[in-house]
Amino acid sequence: MRLIRTLRSAPVAIFMAVGLIVVPTPAYGAKPYPIDPRPGGAENAHVAAAPESYASARGPISTPVCDRAVEPGKARCHSLIRTGIAPRASRQSGMAPAGLAPRDIQSIYRLPTVSGQGQTVAVVIAFDYPTAEQDLAVYRRTFGLPQCTTANGCFRKINQNGGSVPPPSVVHPDWALEAALDIDAVSAACPRCNILLVEANDNTFGNLLTAVDRARLQGARFISMSWGAGENPGQPLLDSHFNHPGIAFVAAAGNVGFQTSWPSTSPHVTAAGGTTLNFTQQGGFLSETGWSNGGSGCSRFQEKPSFQSDPGCPRRTTVDISAVANPASGLAVYTTTPTAANATGWLIVGGTSLSSPLIAGMYALAGTPRAGTFPNSYPYAHPGAFQDIVVGSNGTCGGSYLCTAVRGYDGLTGIGAPRGVDGLRAPLSRPMAQTQEH
Repeated sequence: MRLIRTLRSAPVAIFMAVGLIVVPTPAYGAKPYPIDPRPGGAENAHVAAAPESYASARGPISTPVCDRAVEPGKARCHSLIRTGIAPRASRQSGMAPAGLAPRDIQSIYRLPTVSGQGQTVAVVIAFDYPTAEQDLAVYRRTFGLPQCTTANGCFRKINQNGGSVPPPSVVHPDWALEAALDIDAVSAACPRCNILLVEANDNTFGNLLTAVDRARLQGARFISMSWGAGENPGQPLLDSHFNHPGIAFVAAAGNVGFQTSWPSTSPHVTAAGGTTLNFTQQGGFLSETGWSNGGSGCSRFQEKPSFQSDPGCPRRTTVDISAVANPASGLAVYTTTPTAANATGWLIVGGTSLSSPLIAGMYALAGTPRAGTFPNSYPYAHPGAFQDIVVGSNGTCGGSYLCTAVRGYDGLTGIGAPRGVDGLRAPLSRPMAQTQEH
């Protein structure tokens, strides 16, 4: 597989915690953000004037894809679009798109490149993404990935009832970009996996959960949910949608720092936290640190699963594991469905909406989950298979592990970030017990 990664530099002024500095930012095919080479340096680039808003001397460098405020009973997507950098690659110049490429994901997370064949990763979103298949074809062709089409059986798009007719609602450009991120991220992590895109009629939890059920009934053993909302006391009653052993449900933990988001707080779901990837000025990978906007916390309503033993939260703690989410080190994503900002083409997108499908794809690389087990327990049995992240914070909690990266488990990054996929397999001994479905 050959990827074109030509670098072009342009000066960009970035306001970081260490002061106002001017550094060259590689444009297409390089890392999209000038990174402080000290571990955690880029982490401090966050300006806390507004949640989910990163800032430079020229203004915000990312913005939420979905509206921050949603009505009760509805979910919002957890993706962020990178701003302040040229979004398109020049076809004439031969330069690859800006942002992380599949080979970056595979190299940093040490992923096997020949695994995943025959596995299906389902992506559940709201509304229709009308250009999904053709956009995915451009993404995969650009990065030299195997074709994934309806014709060869790799790609399928269905509605929440299992049919091929798109949802009846009008196209929502925010959710379409969310879907583009999700299927591109699955492709980056697991190029040989099949992709099932399940489109709910809208972003009400009733329809989204119907779509989750549909994905399971269609045979998907890995289901990514890059959406959520704040917790409420009725949500434990809905956890039956995820109480299915042998299926890896993965949900984004949110992008508003030290707060919890359901369904990532469900005791049957892998809560996907967020990290920042730090690179040298030459573009080499340097370190992975906790992302200051990644969600975490102690659930107010969910029971603690038996595989968690952290002492500072009597109920379910999130997150479980983490992967890149900071849009400053976001994924190159391609879409021709106009976004709310009327942008199309190559974009850079992050948020825990990126870490969720990446982790779902990694679970698929690890193989079919063992029957009768809950895959979100697997990492706790294999802490040595993860990079323990010890730098970063996402809020104020008196230095507690719930919002501060520490050695061992912490709420900000969980067990850590995968290094290979051994930590996403069932342990050889009897798996940790958990409530079975009724």
